[in-house]
Amino acid sequence: MRVAVFNTKSYDREFLTKANEKYHHDLHFFPFHLTKDTVSLAAGFPAVCVFINDYLTGEIVQQLAEQGTRLIATRSAGFNHIDLVAARECGVTVVRVPAYSPYAVAEHAVGLILMLNRKLHKAYNRVRDDNFSLEGLLGFDLHGSTVGIIGTGTIGLCFARIMHGFGCKLLAYDVQQNPACLELGVEYLPLTEVFTYSDIVSLHCPLLPETYHLVNSETLQHFKPGAMLINTSRGGLIDTKAVIEAIKCGRIGYLGIDVYEQEENLFFEDLSDTVIQDDVFQLLQSFPNVVITAHQAFFTRNALTNIAETTLRNIKEIEEGKECPNVIVAR
Repeated sequence: MRVAVFNTKSYDREFLTKANEKYHHDLHFFPFHLTKDTVSLAAGFPAVCVFINDYLTGEIVQQLAEQGTRLIATRSAGFNHIDLVAARECGVTVVRVPAYSPYAVAEHAVGLILMLNRKLHKAYNRVRDDNFSLEGLLGFDLHGSTVGIIGTGTIGLCFARIMHGFGCKLLAYDVQQNPACLELGVEYLPLTEVFTYSDIVSLHCPLLPETYHLVNSETLQHFKPGAMLINTSRGGLIDTKAVIEAIKCGRIGYLGIDVYEQEENLFFEDLSDTVIQDDVFQLLQSFPNVVITAHQAFFTRNALTNIAETTLRNIKEIEEGKECPNVIVAR
């Protein structure tokens, strides 16, 4: 199938080209986002391939359909960036990559915990400057700490297993209990109770209307003072301004995020020679107890291989009229 692949970096082209040796699609790579200003470039392409920061509004989906596109393949598990109702009304099929490497994301969350707790970023820079003082680098044992896991799907389970290995007490909140987590000794509690008892809270749930701003000014009141908050899932799970206030008053003692609510204007681009206009993000960066990474939790060779393979297989199955398990249906 002829596919317009938007928002591609060098690594996207590398892994998609390699995977395409098996599927033989006609891939055309575009480095920029799919927007209302670039959607005309997709004219005549039966399929377009996008990423999480390509926001396909109803207007864009409709124009894609009018130009002949019948398939949208997103190289992501999340799909809140695509207007699914518009896609259904326009007769456009949407497919995704439901899982690519849960280990990558779970491991990155643990990396953020270790960095914040043991001040690894500060220690590295300090030693580089020949400063070997330990002042200000005091951490705590993860062993015996209570960790709250919000969302115990595939990634949450991987994270639970790692933290179980550290010797942590595990609490969790989810609308459905995972039997594999129960076998680990995970205790399921109401959300506010998980917040109340946890030294570390890690978010591993999807962004849905029900989970939007799950962490907000009200729920933050239940956090243990000085608790650590980790988010490697979706930026919209956190009310950033409320979290900033919680950091200022000490309610949140550590914040590690790989996602940010307004990240589409920042992440995946080199903005080192520009002035960042997002004042909220700039304020976050100013706190000494905050670590931010730019949506790289998924970014492993294993994950990129799986993303490319699944994306191209999805397209092939739709092209051949086969049943594709990764089709997304509007609710």
